[in-house]
Amino acid sequence: MLKKNIKIPNRSIVIFEDVPVRRIWDEEKEKWYFAVVDIIAILTGSQRPRKYWDDLKRKLKNEGSQLSDKIRFAAIQFLSQKAP
Repeated sequence: MLKKNIKIPNRSIVIFEDVPVRRIWDEEKEKWYFAVVDIIAILTGSQRPRKYWDDLKRKLKNEGSQLSDKIRFAAIQFLSQKAP
C-alpha cells in the first residue's frame, strides 16, 4: 500500500510497505520509470538488492535468457539519498 510521496519536479520517492521507491516521470513519454533495485528490495526482502539484481542477471545469462538492452543501471538520486 502506498503511504506517502515526496515530490521533486519529475521525480518522487514513493513509500511502499515502509520501503522508499525512487521514480522519475518522463513528460514526453508520459511514463514513470522506477529504480529496479528498489522494487527488488520490496519483492524479495533482500538487504542487498543491488547484489541480488547482479546475481539474477548473471544466472539468467548463464541459462541463455536475454535481458532487454533497455534495462540499465541509472543512479537516481534524491536529496541526500544515494543509489543502492
